[in-house]
Amino acid sequence: MPASRQLMDPELSLALDAVPMTPNGAFDLTDLAATRAAFRAQAEAAADARPGDPSVTVETHLASRTDGPDVPIRLLRPTGAPGPLPVLLWFHGGGQVLGFAAQDDPWLTRLGASVGCAVAVVDYRLAPETPAPGAAEDGFTAYQWLGREADALGLDGARIGIAGQSGGGGVAAATTLLIRDRGGVTPLFQSLTYPMLDDRNRTASSHEITDIGIWDRSTNVLAWQAILGDRAGTDDVCPYSAPARTTDLGALPPTFITVGDLDCFRDEDLDYAARLRAHGVPVELHLYPGAYHAFDLIAPHSRLATAFHQTWSNYLTRQFHASPSLV
Repeated sequence: MPASRQLMDPELSLALDAVPMTPNGAFDLTDLAATRAAFRAQAEAAADARPGDPSVTVETHLASRTDGPDVPIRLLRPTGAPGPLPVLLWFHGGGQVLGFAAQDDPWLTRLGASVGCAVAVVDYRLAPETPAPGAAEDGFTAYQWLGREADALGLDGARIGIAGQSGGGGVAAATTLLIRDRGGVTPLFQSLTYPMLDDRNRTASSHEITDIGIWDRSTNVLAWQAILGDRAGTDDVCPYSAPARTTDLGALPPTFITVGDLDCFRDEDLDYAARLRAHGVPVELHLYPGAYHAFDLIAPHSRLATAFHQTWSNYLTRQFHASPSLV
């Protein structure tokens, strides 16, 4: 039995057995077109299997700019919540090479209703068609647009949080750096769920996680090669492409980071949290023992995923609904 299996939470191990695997893991980036098609089909089938939710409205907007294509934004709004609503600007997962804005609709609608917020999902451009930092530039455009249009949309422009998952977590972190460095209004917080931060793949966990099948080292190396091309692992990589490259983590908003102990991103995420804290940024960090990458999506009803969902929901609620005198 692989060492990772011996350390894995039993519920997560059982759920992993049900995940279809190719010889290159669950996400075969050696055939990106086929993997994208399968990923979309699976997400759309899951969405179609759920009944429509009349308590949530879905709108599509375009954030325009003069120096690039418009950025599509999918706005999910709980209809029963009193406005103006706080907003979670969300970046979907997929290693920055897979995924699309609507993939997380089923659980984001529940999150928005639970927390009492709208969710604006950025349909950022993917690599390799758009190399980094193109995705972060899309995120910056979306954030600026949301701040400008908040009043017209019935949203609270003073309560915008930035969040992302996996590859989207890396884009969220890079977007937050861009906002700071360009003098934008600081987001209320950034929430990074097992974020993809470092293209160098030199941490202990990046070498340890090789046999689980859910974004192992080999998959991550291929993804970064798609994102950065020949720049991957060299000195020619800016923080807006790989946020771990930044040396200045000061003047950033309060940060929530979560990662599993059996995730190849574990050590780069722990290091990012430690460096944020060293720069005076308030950090809430959660490390889940026995958990692999995307454990909350693969085993959503497990005890660990339930604990994470509750912890994260509580964090968002505290940030969005704290008394102004306490923020």
